[in-house]
Amino acid sequence: MSHESRLKELNLVLPDRPRPLGVYHPVLVVDGLAYVSGHGPINAEGVATCGRLGDSLDKQAGYEAARLTGLNMLTSLRQHFGSLDAIARLVKTTGFVCASPDFKDHPAVINGFSELMRDVFGQELGLGARSAVGVPSLPAGWAVEIEAVFKIA
Repeated sequence: MSHESRLKELNLVLPDRPRPLGVYHPVLVVDGLAYVSGHGPINAEGVATCGRLGDSLDKQAGYEAARLTGLNMLTSLRQHFGSLDAIARLVKTTGFVCASPDFKDHPAVINGFSELMRDVFGQELGLGARSAVGVPSLPAGWAVEIEAVFKIA
């Protein structure tokens, strides 16, 4: 099944392309790899999930923010390539979680992104290497920011 077909089967609707917060390429292709700049949890109305995990947000809210970030990333990939079927596989994910010093569930938060990629691209192609780290702040007050590398088909 194609990635686009799987997206429809999952009844996922991609939001509009997020507006970059700086001067950079949202997607840059080099030597068959698509490097996707950090994306954040901005919903269809343009409202971001902001706050700190372990403070104003709980683990489930962080998970949902990471999933929303994944939907935004899929939007950028689709707009860049014209179709998600141009993606061969996810290679690497780096997830940043805005968290209080005592918060320890960073991997569970970034699972919101990873599980979405697995569902869209499949068990083998949608899971790659991954890091999940805590940081004291993120752009625009976001709860999470995620960047990734994809291999192009």
